[in-house]
Amino acid sequence: MGCSSCSNGADGSPRGCKNNGSCGTCGSGGKTTYDWLEGIALPSGVSAFDIVEVRFKNNRKGFFRRKSTDSYYVGDVVSLDVSPGVDVGVVSLTGELVRTQMSLKKVRDDHEIKRILHKSSKEEMEVWHRARQREDATRLKAREIIKRLKISMKLSDVEFQGDEKKATFFYIAEQRVDFRELVRELATTFNLRIDMRQIGARQEAARIGGIGSCGRELCCSTWLTDFRSVSTGAARYQQLALNPVKLAGQCGKLKCCLNFELDQYVEAVNEFPSSNTKIRTSKGNAVIFKMDIFKKVVYFLELGETSGGPQPVSLEEAKKLILASEKGEKIGSISQFAIQEVPDEVSKTYSNVVGQDDLTRFDKKKNQSGKSGAKRNKGPQNRRNGPRKVKSQKTSS
Repeated sequence: MGCSSCSNGADGSPRGCKNNGSCGTCGSGGKTTYDWLEGIALPSGVSAFDIVEVRFKNNRKGFFRRKSTDSYYVGDVVSLDVSPGVDVGVVSLTGELVRTQMSLKKVRDDHEIKRILHKSSKEEMEVWHRARQREDATRLKAREIIKRLKISMKLSDVEFQGDEKKATFFYIAEQRVDFRELVRELATTFNLRIDMRQIGARQEAARIGGIGSCGRELCCSTWLTDFRSVSTGAARYQQLALNPVKLAGQCGKLKCCLNFELDQYVEAVNEFPSSNTKIRTSKGNAVIFKMDIFKKVVYFLELGETSGGPQPVSLEEAKKLILASEKGEKIGSISQFAIQEVPDEVSKTYSNVVGQDDLTRFDKKKNQSGKSGAKRNKGPQNRRNGPRKVKSQKTSS
C-alpha cells in the first residue's frame, strides 16, 4: 500500500502520512469498488459518463462532474471546486459504475453536482499534505478548548480542506449543543473557516477504525456502508446470552454482525415449536428448556422430576409428542424418548492442554541460587549413581 502523493520526503526517505492507509491518498483503500467494466469498450454512439467518484480522508467519497475534454483515471489526484475554496481528493471510480453508485446512494444527476477543476499540481499537493499534518495537533488543541468551555460533546476527528483554509470538526453529542462560542474561538485560534458536523457512534467507529472481537478490522470501516438498526431480538433469535459487554462493538452499540445471519436463524427457528409449549406427562408438565437449531434437538425439562436435568429429544420426535399431548394423551416420561448425545469429533481428536501448566508459576519466590543449585544437583546424582563413596584421607601425625 503506497501513497500516490507523499511517498518520499525531502531527504528521499519514505515519509508517509501516518494514517495507516486511511488518508484517502493510498493506492488501495477500504470500501473500494472493483471496476469490472474496466477495459470494456462502450457501444457505438454512447459517450462516457461525465461524473467520477472521488475519495477523501477515511473513505469519505463524493461525486464530481468532469469537463468533456478531460479524462481521469483511478488514482489521479484532482483539485475540486467546493465553493468556497478548493479541495483535493483522489479519483476512486470512473465510467458507468459511477452511475450505479449514485443510484445506490440516492444522488441525483443535476446542477448541484460540483465540478473538477484540473489535476492537482505539485504545489497544491504540498499544501494538501501540509494541511493533513496539522490535523492531529488541531484535534488535541480543540479538545482542550472544549474542556475549558465545559461543552458536553466529544470531538472525534478533524479534516482539513485541500487549500488549508477550512476545517471540518466531527463530534458526538447526546443533546443539542450550543457551540457558537466554540466556533468563534476555534476560528480565532487556528485562523480557519470552521464547519461543525455531528455524527453518530457507528459513523465515528467507521471513521476511526479498529479491530473487533473477532480479530478482524471493523466491518463499518472496511466494507459496510448501510448502518441498519440492531435490536436485542436478533440476539434472542440466535440464542445468545444478553450480555452487553459481549454484544456491544467498538462504538458501544450492538454489533452490526448480529444482523448478518439473522434471516437464516429466523427461518430455522420457524421449524421448531413455540417456547411456551407444554407436554403433559404422568409426573407433571414438561416445558421446553432450550433448542439447538444446528443439531435439531429440543431439550425438555419435567417440572415434577427433581433428579434429572433437561432431556434432549429430536425435533421430529418432539413434534409427535406435542401433537399427542394436544390430543389429550399422557406420556409416561420424557426420558423414554431422550436421545443419547454423541460427543463432537473435535473433542475426540484434540486434547485440552490449557490446564496443564500453572499460570501462577512466575509468582512463586525462587530460592537462592546456591541452595537451589545444590538441591538440583544432589537429587538426580544420588538417584542415578547411587550413594556416593567418600574416600578416607590419611592424616600424617
